[in-house]
Amino acid sequence: MLVLVAPGQGAQSPGFLNPWLELPGVTDRLTQWSEAAGLDLVRHGTESDAEEIRDTAVAQPLLVAAGLISTRALLADSGTGPVGAVAGHSVGELTAAATAGVLSDADAMAIVARRGRAMAEAAAVTRTGMSAVLGGDPEQVLAHLEKLGLTAANINGAGQVVAAGTAEELAALTADKPEKARVIPLKVAGAFHTHHMAPAVSALETAVADVPVGEPDVRLVSNKDGDVVGDGRAFVRRLVGQVASPVRWDLCMETFRRLGVTALIEVCPGGTLTGLAKRGMPGVKTLALKTPADLDAARELIAEHGTAE
Repeated sequence: MLVLVAPGQGAQSPGFLNPWLELPGVTDRLTQWSEAAGLDLVRHGTESDAEEIRDTAVAQPLLVAAGLISTRALLADSGTGPVGAVAGHSVGELTAAATAGVLSDADAMAIVARRGRAMAEAAAVTRTGMSAVLGGDPEQVLAHLEKLGLTAANINGAGQVVAAGTAEELAALTADKPEKARVIPLKVAGAFHTHHMAPAVSALETAVADVPVGEPDVRLVSNKDGDVVGDGRAFVRRLVGQVASPVRWDLCMETFRRLGVTALIEVCPGGTLTGLAKRGMPGVKTLALKTPADLDAARELIAEHGTAE
């Protein structure tokens, strides 16, 4: 079985959409989505510098657009038929929802634009951020974060936890690391997936209130608890609440293993989740879809590990 996954914030890099614009119809599609998002996705994906695309209000729509462009190119002839499951990390869940048919591409872009703005506004209230904690005993790491007042915002598995909190709490973590662990400050603009994002939940509830929702046509795995969610509206409710609650990618990977996943493709800009899979899902073949040059290899992986169910 093959699972298709979409990365979250931080995976973007300057100019990463340039090679995708060489594919027929991509510029037109991005222009349409730019109208839905109220953002010039073509410019930000090709010309904007690292600081500009670090802005949460820019990064999130850009990532979902990139994920959908690469997904549509990959599955153009087959749809989700050969794909056994889909999932996304944090904002990547919107990519996954559109891939599974729960949201239209245009609605996903409008929602992610509101999500990005709301999270940026919430992040501006207090100086907050996130740091990756690599290694150490998992239980000891979580206890140490709690002691410092930090939230384990992303429990990613494969020895990686992302801590989130105020600048002061993160400084204390740098000075007092968990035993046998490394701490790496992340270039993100807030304490995402914590109580600091509570105001964004209300904004997102309003944004999805009247959006048409379909039923998933492929297994859709949720960040909340790794469950497969078969009801479209239930998944959208989870998308809303997830803004202020931890991402349990470790449980998603457990679900992939339980389902019998043998291959994983991470859509553009791939790399982060394939890295976690290599460490946390040994024996599973992985492929990061970075540019159109990777499409043939990705299609070969689908032909080898895809299913017609």
